[in-house]
Amino acid sequence: MQSKYVFSILLCLFSVLFLFSQKDKDSTSIAIDKDLMVIEEQALERKEIDPLRPSKAAFYSAIFPGAGQAYNKKYWKIPIVWGAIGTGVYFYIRNDKQFDRYRDAYKRRLAGFTDDEFSDENGTPLISDDGLIRAQQTFRRNKEVSLLITLGLYALNIIDANVDAHLLQFNVDENLSLSPHYQYNQMENSSDLGLTLNFKF
Repeated sequence: MQSKYVFSILLCLFSVLFLFSQKDKDSTSIAIDKDLMVIEEQALERKEIDPLRPSKAAFYSAIFPGAGQAYNKKYWKIPIVWGAIGTGVYFYIRNDKQFDRYRDAYKRRLAGFTDDEFSDENGTPLISDDGLIRAQQTFRRNKEVSLLITLGLYALNIIDANVDAHLLQFNVDENLSLSPHYQYNQMENSSDLGLTLNFKF
């Protein structure tokens, strides 16, 4: 009887000793080996942000179209910029010349001459005076539209250089991360779903 009693006491003592010898372990802690913690120098290197870079790119493009794209090292955009603005200038000049032709012919007819380019050798008009007026109106309208399109393309060239310079400085390094997380809460017997934003200084 006593041996059972002694055996029970010894069993209780060993249980208590075993319980106290255990370390408190946090269920959320993660074991980290400090010898394996290596900080890479490349992760700590940061690109220097130049706040005036977008302004410089826009200024260069305003002075000479395509210069802002060259400043941003987007050389493939330069022929596109020159081609777009050059096409607008070409159509403006072409419509202006046509407008001048019809206007000069109309002025000569008002002065009493019949030898304009829109009349035959006998002085008979091939195009009536109303036709000359309508042609002038059409080419004036085309000239104005060409000018507006050219100015719009010029403004687009400046905006493209500015936005491109902003995007070149956009922060995409490893120190900034946005990731979803899912965690089971044992205390409340529920799950948590969220979004974590990490920024390492």
